[in-house]
Amino acid sequence: MTGPELLVLWDVDNTLVTARGFGKQMYRQAFADAFGRELDGAVDLGGRTELDVIAEVLRGHGIEHTDESSRLLADALAHSFHVRRDDYPVHAEVLPGAREALEHFARDPRVHQGVLTANLRSVALLKLEAFGLEHLVDWDVSAFGDEHLDRAELVTFARERARHLRAFTPDEVVLIGDTPHDVRAAVTAGVRLVAVATGRSSRQELHRAGARIVIDDLSDLERLVGSVWAA
Repeated sequence: MTGPELLVLWDVDNTLVTARGFGKQMYRQAFADAFGRELDGAVDLGGRTELDVIAEVLRGHGIEHTDESSRLLADALAHSFHVRRDDYPVHAEVLPGAREALEHFARDPRVHQGVLTANLRSVALLKLEAFGLEHLVDWDVSAFGDEHLDRAELVTFARERARHLRAFTPDEVVLIGDTPHDVRAAVTAGVRLVAVATGRSSRQELHRAGARIVIDDLSDLERLVGSVWAA
């Protein structure tokens, strides 16, 4: 065997960093910029891919869901984050243990790590750049929420992109995330999972979604590392 033994794919929001409420603000601004009117009601982000959220927002506002309308809102969302990129670290924080965990796996030659996130690529990059974390993951083996509506399909994208390192089997891929959407993506794709109860979902909810291993957070590095290798 050559190359790393594990491909570890991190969720971003509420797994590595958190800024509860900021994303919804950006959606409201983006919708107004894209369509010239206010967004009605709440936006449920909660681990769903950006394409999934955009489709629901468009339908809920009587806008035909086409590639063009979806891209219009996605571009406006990326622009909103870019315009307010200096505000993000004011509203956000790195979750306990996240930096140490990323640094640990970045040093381990047996592990190659990327992100598998519901975010747009540019937004995910902005969020990690805000805290100097972006250099710890490989963006070329990552997958993003504007690439497919189904989060499980993003796992396939990441594995294909990592083929230049080696052909990772499903058993050699570990997702780390905080929502039932992360859990279902791992189960559907047949890869391994470490769920963290750092978001809105409790340990019980993550277990009910199908997670076998659930930890409270990333602060216990030894436990996290053991969980990743045992997942």
